[in-house]
Amino acid sequence: MRFEPAVAGLGLGLAIAVLTGIVANVVARSNDPIVVEITIHYSHYSPASVSVPLGRPVTFVITNTDPIDHEWIVGDAATHERHRTGTEPVHGARPTEVSIPALSQRRTTVTFPDPGSLQFICHLPGHEAYGMVGTVTITTGG
Repeated sequence: MRFEPAVAGLGLGLAIAVLTGIVANVVARSNDPIVVEITIHYSHYSPASVSVPLGRPVTFVITNTDPIDHEWIVGDAATHERHRTGTEPVHGARPTEVSIPALSQRRTTVTFPDPGSLQFICHLPGHEAYGMVGTVTITTGG
């Protein structure tokens, strides 16, 4: 049986095309947002600590199961100090500042540019003191 070079070339070309498609699909998926679900119940976040990769979009799905409004503000100490003394009654223009009405769900997508830890806090009156505090850790390793 004789193996024709043209057939071999066609087979090799097909194999390269398939592998290229697989690699392109994996690369595209590595840039898709990671979904992190946070539930608010009895004025607490669950989970209260999450870890996400640096530079990758993260879609936070925040579900408020309480019959009262809450907010999810993620940031550094200066951000939280500004919100403790601020007067913004509703959030939604910034992906790191979200108001979640009673018995509702909000989605927000954030890409963290720097490694480290940030807090997420509800700054409605008394909520932080009651324990509505969590941590997001941004990691550089896979």
